[in-house]
Amino acid sequence: MAKSTRRARSVHWGLYAMLVPGIILTLIYSYGPLMGLVIAFQKFDFTKGLFGSPWVGFDNFKYIFNLRDFRRALGNTLSISSMKLVFGMAFPIVVSLLLNEIRFNGLKRVIQTLIYLPFFISWVILAGIMGDLLSPSTGFLNGILKMLGFKGVYFLGNASVFPATMIVLDVWKGFGFGTILYLAALTGVDPSLYEAASMDGANRFHRMWHITMPELVPIIVLNGTLSLGNILNAGFDQITNMYSTVVYKSGDILDTLVYRVGIIGVRDSIPQYEIATSIGLFKSLVSFALISASYYLAHKFADYQIF
Repeated sequence: MAKSTRRARSVHWGLYAMLVPGIILTLIYSYGPLMGLVIAFQKFDFTKGLFGSPWVGFDNFKYIFNLRDFRRALGNTLSISSMKLVFGMAFPIVVSLLLNEIRFNGLKRVIQTLIYLPFFISWVILAGIMGDLLSPSTGFLNGILKMLGFKGVYFLGNASVFPATMIVLDVWKGFGFGTILYLAALTGVDPSLYEAASMDGANRFHRMWHITMPELVPIIVLNGTLSLGNILNAGFDQITNMYSTVVYKSGDILDTLVYRVGIIGVRDSIPQYEIATSIGLFKSLVSFALISASYYLAHKFADYQIF
């Protein structure tokens, strides 16, 4: 008994030791940089360093709340991210329901593979591909529109069209991977329910609506509530690779604003680290509050809990 206990402890300590490198990297790259948040309360001077720069309290936050670019970026972030969340959930649900009705497993696998592929392509590569496909002069899509008698659309250079283009591309890229969750939930549906419904005269639509859909409701509620924490994440990787100065009015989001202010510098080409840090801290605090609320709602309505 004592030998087995010592053996179990040695196995556990081995597993704990495997966690040490990950814990160290997390402390260095995730918690260590949190010290830099003090810049949000300073008039940061690179020559004086993190602890030598003058303290200004909440002046930086007062400045960003009165900044037109910040208010515009916040509105763009909320509108783009909310539409991405809505359509990014709705489209995988519809596709999952349709795939579930395919009885030929070979065809189902082929379709699943094809719709999964875009998810694994980076936005850097897709930006180049979409730049050619959506070109107003030589793009494939505009070529079709002109053949049908319509005018060409500058998808990536028209401020009124750019947000919708970002939403469609994001949904197209991710909906295939999103179907995995819902198809996995559908594997637990009892086949006898479909057989009983068929004997009662229910057609495919009725079986889908009254049997399949109710099985998805708990996972839809859970996924929807947990997604609330991403309401301020409108897709930095996507937008920063596709937008330009002509679409700042409708395409500039909080993350790209932080990048422009803190890295590139929008005022005399001088990076404003304290302003960028203030915007990032504001975004993090709001996201933390939303994530906390989403976990509470997920626990209340979907019986989801971390521990």
